[in-house]
Amino acid sequence: MSVSSVVVCALIGFLVSWGLIPVILNVFRRAGGANRDKCFHQSAKSQVPRFGGVALAAGFAAVVLAAAYLSGNEVTRELLTVVFGALAMFGLGMLDDLHPIGARLKLLGQIAIAAVVALGGSSIEMVTNPFTGTGYSLGGWSVVATVLWLVALTNLINIIDGIDGLAGGISLMLMVLLVHASLGSSPFLLLLVVGMIGALVGFLYFNFPPARIYMGDGGAYFLGFLIGGLTLVTAQKGTVAAALVAPVFALALPIIDVALAIVRRGLKGLPVFRPDRRHIHHRLVEFGFSHRRTLLTLYVLSALFLLMAFGVFWSQGRLVPLFLGLSFLVVIYIVHSFGLVSSKYSIRTFWSDLQSIRRETRYTMLLAQCLEMEAERCRSPEELWKNFVVFANKLELAEVKLFLRDGQLAWQASGREAATDDLDLKHHDFHGSAITGIEVAVRKGGMSPKLFEMKSELVAEAWFKAATRWRATNHAEIELAPDTKRLVAVRPVIARVPA
Repeated sequence: MSVSSVVVCALIGFLVSWGLIPVILNVFRRAGGANRDKCFHQSAKSQVPRFGGVALAAGFAAVVLAAAYLSGNEVTRELLTVVFGALAMFGLGMLDDLHPIGARLKLLGQIAIAAVVALGGSSIEMVTNPFTGTGYSLGGWSVVATVLWLVALTNLINIIDGIDGLAGGISLMLMVLLVHASLGSSPFLLLLVVGMIGALVGFLYFNFPPARIYMGDGGAYFLGFLIGGLTLVTAQKGTVAAALVAPVFALALPIIDVALAIVRRGLKGLPVFRPDRRHIHHRLVEFGFSHRRTLLTLYVLSALFLLMAFGVFWSQGRLVPLFLGLSFLVVIYIVHSFGLVSSKYSIRTFWSDLQSIRRETRYTMLLAQCLEMEAERCRSPEELWKNFVVFANKLELAEVKLFLRDGQLAWQASGREAATDDLDLKHHDFHGSAITGIEVAVRKGGMSPKLFEMKSELVAEAWFKAATRWRATNHAEIELAPDTKRLVAVRPVIARVPA
């Protein structure tokens, strides 16, 4: 295999991905910006298409054909199952980008695709104890372990896709790692990975802040599954040694972030897979970092973990205990830096506050579900707002302000004066409708800061979901009346296309 073959595959991946994205953007604009509804935790202010995965998958398909030709058709059955599995996973994510299909159905689809790949020969047959070097055969559990690995990698890339350029950049680093892992193995595999590096560079040109396109679930599922599948192929004789441990270190930052998110939500009584705005990149933005500076900071941290991954390869796994210790120190630093545990709390105080937060969380989420269901029964936005006021009263809020394009609508608890200097305030922005944000207030000292932070987010999310359901049910937008004292429904005007 010549250097020219490597360059050709890299250029094919880059040109197909880079050249197709302007076409996707043009189609998106001509279609009037049609895209699936925004969720409460989506932070983009303008409509950005989520179909960047189409360019990545197209670039991948072109690279597969070129690599098969340039390598002399040295394509094994294991590689072929990974290729088709990655494309199938892209199709699953693309369906969700076009129309949400539900978390359970997506998970079942991911498991089915991963199981087919595992039964096709790309499976984890042994695991190695990194401290002793002893190998253990998995036997009948081989398929289960492989499915868990593939599904975990698929969803991990999707979870970290929360800020422009992050998932694509980390995927690019992992592809660089896979180039090193594939040296001396299958020429087809090496050309395939190099080609995906080119495709990712072409995609990141449009995805770097401020992003003009997102990879969407289709692109995230595709990249996560492809990375997981290729690590299985590069692992010698199915043994989980350096070839599988190294990507774990390269993904240490998102793994730590997701693990802390699960612990954080579980302690507060929230669903562990519920999205929120408390990830590391959200915290950096709250600290005053710009999106670009946040991304570059996370790139630097990810690059350090990538160096650890290379160290795992070069040491044949002997340095794994050392790197595990370093990763543990990073976890401790992140826990204290981002306020997961406050040093001023005693264990008894922390536990007491935690129990209070869990009770309030369950109660608030139950009321929020009722409000969302009531949205379908409300005949007008004003009736929906009255239901929301009842909701706010039950949660002992002092004040709520709803911000719209044409003004604001405010509610105050009975007996309150207009002054705001005795209030704790929390503002949440909305995007994609006439309602631009909501501000929630409680009396100072009325509840702990952590409880107020949690409750304000749940209240904002409850209104967002209720308003979204009302608009979908009534096919109308919610706007402020000219007297600025009530909400009204506005039917969209459908322009007639000339014959």
